[in-house]
Amino acid sequence: MPARLHFGGDDFLRCRFALSPLWETQEVVRMLKRPERQGYHAHWLRRSARVAAGLDLTGLWLLMPQKGHCPDWLCPPPLGPAVTFEEEIAAVRATDPEQAREDTAKSLACTPGAMESARGRRWLRDPAGMVGELTDLMETAWRALIAPDWPRLRTLLEADVAFHSRRLAEVGLGGLLPEMNRRFGWREGTLTVDMRLEHDRHLDGQGLVLMPSVFVWPDVISTFEPPWQPTVVYPARGIGGLWSGPADRAPDVLVRLLGRGRAAVLAALDEPAGTAALARRLGLAPSSVSAHLTLLRDAGLLTARRYGHQVLYERTPLGIALASGDG
Repeated sequence: MPARLHFGGDDFLRCRFALSPLWETQEVVRMLKRPERQGYHAHWLRRSARVAAGLDLTGLWLLMPQKGHCPDWLCPPPLGPAVTFEEEIAAVRATDPEQAREDTAKSLACTPGAMESARGRRWLRDPAGMVGELTDLMETAWRALIAPDWPRLRTLLEADVAFHSRRLAEVGLGGLLPEMNRRFGWREGTLTVDMRLEHDRHLDGQGLVLMPSVFVWPDVISTFEPPWQPTVVYPARGIGGLWSGPADRAPDVLVRLLGRGRAAVLAALDEPAGTAALARRLGLAPSSVSAHLTLLRDAGLLTARRYGHQVLYERTPLGIALASGDG
């Protein structure tokens, strides 16, 4: 089901990139509950298992239905291009309780039994207390799960913004958006986003916030309702190598399984890359790399998509598992 975001003339002048530590906090909590999101983060999950197990995240999970509305007030679009968590959480803590109550009720209705649960009834009866409780829980999750790694996460997110900003200058917004993610389409001033919920919105001069995320993969999100600024959240480039160190490249078992050349190519794809870039990185002939890429793609370990004038290869979930040694 597509989301459709319709641009007017002024909207092209008000598009911007932004980062959000608050968003990463929400999405790492969601990732802990959804195995399909964990493919790139096996190392982090092993390292953080004890800390995560010591947190009671039930209240946040109750507002994260598998399909349906998540309350925008709890994780709104970022206030600026490089806000701190402290700035974001202060704004959330100041949310009008009645606005939060209405938004939360919409989310609870998406999970059978949530509205009638003891916690759900208490929240709707005391929305001010709910705002304080959930804000405290988000702050606890930030300190325990995201803050220790935030410098590394921020560096990767900033690199994504820098890359796509250059591409924006080269090909314009209509050329950039379909390149950013295979779920994005662009036609006649309308961005379509292939996602789980149908959503239709005219930007009405507010423009669009483009926000990379480490933990949203493989999903893309664009369901913020008025009065929030329209925002699209997409998986950041390079998350395949986020938790990897030099010792993690091409494990011996992968070499024995695939052969040294194909193992090296698969291990090198921490982020989408083309044949020429991989050949330079690995010191191999482009023809050899091309042959390895074809075999890996045919085996279901890679996908290929066109990005400007080149074809970029990216690991599939099976390829991620093999390259990380968790297959």
